[in-house]
Amino acid sequence: MGLHLKEGADDDLAENHEINVTPFIDVMLVLLIIFMVAAPLATVDIKVDLPASSAKPAPRPEKPVFLSVKADQRLYLGEEEVKAEALGATLDARTKGKKDTTIFFQADKGVDYGDLMSVMDNLRSAGYLKVGLVGLETAVKK
Repeated sequence: MGLHLKEGADDDLAENHEINVTPFIDVMLVLLIIFMVAAPLATVDIKVDLPASSAKPAPRPEKPVFLSVKADQRLYLGEEEVKAEALGATLDARTKGKKDTTIFFQADKGVDYGDLMSVMDNLRSAGYLKVGLVGLETAVKK
């Protein structure tokens, strides 16, 4: 028992040329859930106390340029205190404008990592890209 709304209408269904996006949406939702679960597992949240290096120290130049950061965030170029704003000009005077001079950088253990990176950014913006990090030597374990 069939019902025709139009007289003389064909019983053939018209072809639909549209893409069925429902399977694509299902796959995307499954991938979203997988990545939402896996993303927190991929991050590392472990506090690390980095050890001192036992690497053989590199030879020192005749007159090394030491930049030091004290625990109270004061900067010293050699024995002379330097303001952070004047770091580039003072380094230029000390190195006679030679930007390829290696700057030996040392910081107190109590210096905040953000403050340390700020000084490194000041060095980079002043054009000094060769920076040697200074640390304590430790005995090599056998």
